[in-house]
Amino acid sequence: MSRNSNVLKKWSFLFFTFTFVHSFAQTSIYGKIQDSINNKNISAVKISSKSDKNLSLQTDQDGNFTLSNISQLPFEIKIQKNGFETRTYLIKENPGDTLFIKLLPKDVEITEVIVTARRREETAQQVPIPINVISGKKAEETGAFNVNRLKELVPSVQFYSSTPRNTSLSIRGLGSTFGLTNDGLDPGVGFYVDGVYYARPAATTLDFVDIERIEVLRGPQGTLFGKNTTAGTFNVTTKQPSFTTGGTAEISFGNYGFIQAKTSVTGAISDKFANRFSASGTHRDGTIYNSRTSQDLNDINSIAIRDQLLYKPNENLKFILTGDYNRLRANGYAQVIAGVVTTKRAAYRQFGNIISDLGYTLPAIDPFNRTVDTDTPWKAEQDMGGLSLNAEYTLGKGKIVSTSAWRFWNWNPSNDRDFTGLSALAKSQAPSKHQQWSQEIRWSGNFNEKLSGVFGVFGIWQRLRADKDGQIEEAGKDQWRFSLASTNQTVINQWKTPGLLEGYGIKSYPSLNSFSGAAYGQLDWSFTDQLSLLPGIRINYDKKEIDFKRITYGGLQTSDPALLALKNSVYSNQEFNASIDDTNFSGQLTLAFKPTKNYNLFGTFSTGFKPVGLNLGGLPTDTNGNALTDLAVIKPERILHYELGLKSQPFKNFIFNLTFYNSSIKDYQVQVQAADLQINRGYLANAEKVRVRGIETDLSYTFNNLYFYSNLAYTEAIYKKFTNAPPALENTGGPTFVDISGGVLPGVSKWAGSTGGEINFSGKFLNYNGDYFFALDSYYRSTFSSSPTPSQFLNIPGYALFNSRFGFRVRQGVTTYLWVRNILNRNYFEQLLPGAGNAGHYAAVLGDPRTYGITIKYNF
Repeated sequence: MSRNSNVLKKWSFLFFTFTFVHSFAQTSIYGKIQDSINNKNISAVKISSKSDKNLSLQTDQDGNFTLSNISQLPFEIKIQKNGFETRTYLIKENPGDTLFIKLLPKDVEITEVIVTARRREETAQQVPIPINVISGKKAEETGAFNVNRLKELVPSVQFYSSTPRNTSLSIRGLGSTFGLTNDGLDPGVGFYVDGVYYARPAATTLDFVDIERIEVLRGPQGTLFGKNTTAGTFNVTTKQPSFTTGGTAEISFGNYGFIQAKTSVTGAISDKFANRFSASGTHRDGTIYNSRTSQDLNDINSIAIRDQLLYKPNENLKFILTGDYNRLRANGYAQVIAGVVTTKRAAYRQFGNIISDLGYTLPAIDPFNRTVDTDTPWKAEQDMGGLSLNAEYTLGKGKIVSTSAWRFWNWNPSNDRDFTGLSALAKSQAPSKHQQWSQEIRWSGNFNEKLSGVFGVFGIWQRLRADKDGQIEEAGKDQWRFSLASTNQTVINQWKTPGLLEGYGIKSYPSLNSFSGAAYGQLDWSFTDQLSLLPGIRINYDKKEIDFKRITYGGLQTSDPALLALKNSVYSNQEFNASIDDTNFSGQLTLAFKPTKNYNLFGTFSTGFKPVGLNLGGLPTDTNGNALTDLAVIKPERILHYELGLKSQPFKNFIFNLTFYNSSIKDYQVQVQAADLQINRGYLANAEKVRVRGIETDLSYTFNNLYFYSNLAYTEAIYKKFTNAPPALENTGGPTFVDISGGVLPGVSKWAGSTGGEINFSGKFLNYNGDYFFALDSYYRSTFSSSPTPSQFLNIPGYALFNSRFGFRVRQGVTTYLWVRNILNRNYFEQLLPGAGNAGHYAAVLGDPRTYGITIKYNF
């Protein structure tokens, strides 16, 4: 006999008794929540109540829930689930049987988005933190399958990648060093997937797999997350295993041979186990042509798989074991010559004269001809993956969460860093192997009706090594002319000695061991229903140890002191080690005021830091060839941050948010580019003081079948004091260091914005009932510097991009749509990079040309 029948008999038997004691008894109500379109049961629906703040539960795998100990009716509940309309339901009387509640699916963006930014489920508008939330559906349909494309939807984000290893992710201009990556430095933007912190910047180049939502938190985050960050956090949540069988299969075709396939399937294994398997693969032909090898470059060849096993022994406890693997194999990340400048060096050391003496003619400088003649292969091979175990235990009014993870990253590249068909810097490749182990345990919950909080401990261990054959930089037969620093004919003849530099190079063996541990916590103290105080604190300990060894090899074997001196002026042996530990305290204080339920005002003062750094890319040398070991340790960044924000919903389905902020950073960690080839990979230093301030607005409006959004960011990022910066490219050969106080930070546009919308209308296609939709998205950014030191030549002009899609969407069945990215085929630079040795030429990372295609998706 079913439980429903038992319940009905029970209430029939007790009907008169219940009527008599209704005012005094406590009531239990059984309910079920279903999709109003297909009557399918909905699991993991959040149910809460304004009148009983301790009530917080979710429906089980069959959509069932139980409201226990209801002392008084009527009783109002709030029902929330991503992808559905949030609604309130007033229970006027006990139904006597199962209470069926229907939820209406919402295929356009929902205004009441559920997030976990503060380690508990709440709507984005309730969180006193500036936050952008991109649903998995929107990320998929807009083609934002990685962070580089996602930045077009969040204008405060900056992302640059000349290779996966040399990737920088910033928010409001702060985060990673611009240009070249140094493995001894921590990122300033946290990147989390299902609670697991990804330590390597290369992780941000991976394709998203089966995403539920992406939360982008702006500003320092150290009292809510395991790893402290100075600029913000990407909090990625994937779709979780479900006991209800379902899944998707998707394939896309486009120009440049684009093929992308995705699949995801989930369902119950038993009454306590469920699984979710997801996979994606992407291929695209190259967009740059190598005239020397007749080969297309900058193609995409990647796969990603993820499997999640859910074990749920009861309603209060669950475990999710996740394994994932990502692979990239690409002839990728080639850069094209974008221009040549005259430096302050003597005429014979200017780029034009150098290549003329070598009998080389540079192809016509037209970067958007998308043609190179480089002689060294461009290769990007990357493997990344890991295992994680998430355990959640509901205890009383709170929840304990444990996240244990192991991850690896293997990197094997090849680059042509002279950007030409000459054999100057013949090889530049830094194969690396990285492993990390992390553990986080936190509690979040309510102490009473007015006080809640989050407390946690976190630890991460990292180990990074070079490949067994080392990280290689190797000169070619033409390098002598770039290194020539004399007009004396005798010296010139020595440089021209056959085979002197051909095959001469260095093998570097960097080694990093690090540990970072922290205890953190934040309270939410509600004085009244309108006024709350949120203090937070963090104590952090960092320990890093590095060993660096660089060994020369190859070239002409000689005992001639003059020739040996020339070789050593290009590359030399170097060896050093360093260790450092550091303890930091940081915190924040937020005051939040809600004059009405539709307005949320908040002000935040916070302190933060970016851990001490160690230079793991080699050090500059003095005139005697000795390493400048005092540059091995880079002081931690320290930040003072102020923020004022408004989150508002003036009327139904309309959201307007406004944020003002000011960040002052002391000892800003910067990557600098030395003028000499032997340290071409750069080294780290500290700028005395940096200031970043700005205004951000987020607006969205939903009306019937229309959705519109507009986000705008104004950012002023300057060096308040930086007195020993390296010279700009055009000033190479002049003073070794320059004062650039007042200059702008690289990579930051003063203005950036995204605007778009979608309109849909009901219809029928291939016997499916659904919605036709048309969407248009635009992204704009103004001019920005692409040089650590401001340069009049390395500035990237502002540009605007437009993307569109049109199709037919259903909740179950076949969804089909056409899409176009960069509709106007706008030519634009993503980054400009000086050539190795700063001879005067510079190259560009090009933005994608116009791409278009079709996507077919089947939901079941």
